[in-house]
Amino acid sequence: MPLTHDYHVHSTYSDGSFLVRMVRAAEEVGLDGVGFADHCNVSAREPMVEAKCRLGFNLDRTYERRRRAIEALRERADVRIFDAVEMDYDPADESEIRAFLDRADFDYAVGSVHFLDGVNVHSIPYFAEKSEAERRAHVDRYFEKLVALVDSELFEIAAHVDLVERNPALRGLATPEHYDRVGDAFERSSTVPEVNAGRILREYGEFHPAPPLLGALLDRGVSFTVGSDAHRPDDVRDRAPVIETLLAERDIEPARLV
Repeated sequence: MPLTHDYHVHSTYSDGSFLVRMVRAAEEVGLDGVGFADHCNVSAREPMVEAKCRLGFNLDRTYERRRRAIEALRERADVRIFDAVEMDYDPADESEIRAFLDRADFDYAVGSVHFLDGVNVHSIPYFAEKSEAERRAHVDRYFEKLVALVDSELFEIAAHVDLVERNPALRGLATPEHYDRVGDAFERSSTVPEVNAGRILREYGEFHPAPPLLGALLDRGVSFTVGSDAHRPDDVRDRAPVIETLLAERDIEPARLV
């Protein structure tokens, strides 16, 4: 089935490409809507403050500037443009996240679990040096945080809901019990998981959710949005046909948000 909306792309307001180039790519693939969900972290905890400084992500300070740019693009674009955010989530930061989202009033918010022990889940060396028991404990903690994210009802979308699979040191350690807990959480929540294509054409080569978790969610009748997780215009162009193939193969009718 055709891909009509991509709710998860990035711009230079975090770690992506220029807004106008991403919009043009969305127009070229025939999208009706594209959502800029740039990374944002509002934690007051020192490790997260330091990580934000190292990464240079500051949408909490620049979202109004980006909003003005989006409004200007809307006047001449042939695609609907959404003003969104991808928030780093940790249960310890819920009060800060809620206050920021209430103040910023985005079209929608995407929630993501990116950090374990203050370390990005993508960090292969950090987790590779851990024992198997420690790595399994990290995967347990990841899914605990994910369920808390879904239960918080802070977000319209939950991003790449089995992100641990991208890390070879953590891949394959998730269990059916993890998937059941995640499936039950989404079944009772208004938060919607996304079909995320962020590594489909790269080294990981799978969608999120990977087939076992995707099956658990589909069995429960959970709806999905779609996000290319694109950081460059070519990501939008290259991933769109692959996403359409998956949607057709699994008979997924993506949910519309706004």
